Amino acid sequence: MFALISSMPFESDLIRKSLKKVASLKVAGKKITEGRLNGTEVILINSGIGKVNAAQAATCIIERFPLKVIINIGVAGAYQSSGLRAGDIAIASREILGDEGVSDSKGWRSLKKINIPVLRRGNKEYYNEFPLENSLFKKSVRLITPELIHPSHPQVKSGPFVTLSAVSGSRARAGELEKRFHALCENMEGAAIAQVCASYNVTFLEVRGISNSAGVRDKRRWNLAIGSRNSQRAVSGLINRMS
Repeated sequence: MFALISSMPFESDLIRKSLKKVASLKVAGKKITEGRLNGTEVILINSGIGKVNAAQAATCIIERFPLKVIINIGVAGAYQSSGLRAGDIAIASREILGDEGVSDSKGWRSLKKINIPVLRRGNKEYYNEFPLENSLFKKSVRLITPELIHPSHPQVKSGPFVTLSAVSGSRARAGELEKRFHALCENMEGAAIAQVCASYNVTFLEVRGISNSAGVRDKRRWNLAIGSRNSQRAVSGLINRMS
């Protein structure tokens, strides 16, 4: 069983409409939709925006269903040097908590620098980063090809993602975060789901469609529709090819 989490309904509505044998229920106020996608059993949940909502949604479905895999889908803002444009696809090789740490007169210091992990599991400690280069990630890099998504052949790249409570509101802020983390893009939920999955030993994959350049707040230059559409096409195609 695959579980798909998106923040907002528009980021998963195409997949929801494609589901067969649909059933639904509510847990902790969140609607969970069950169905079959390309013959594969999936569940779908919209978490709501931000890390707390995302972590709650992931915990709800892990506790209720016998899950092996959670895939986070949706849109993201691309950092300038990534070369990604609206409609392109990014696959997370690791997720980074971009806010957690200490900011003082000397700048920002990570949780690793101050030696406070957010999670201990066995002998492993997690600070700001959650590695995601598992077997599913490797399959997704191989199977999510440009022609799978759209005839225009958008780019598909893999690399680090940054999760923030407050996304970049200026080019300067986006540039600062890009330089610090060497990431492809930023979002508001992924690392929280990665942390929950690490806690429960559930495989996590994150596939996002680019909707805008990070730091650009002029929504006339955004394309949420193409970002969300291509993210859903990528994941739907991945599940189909894996089936």
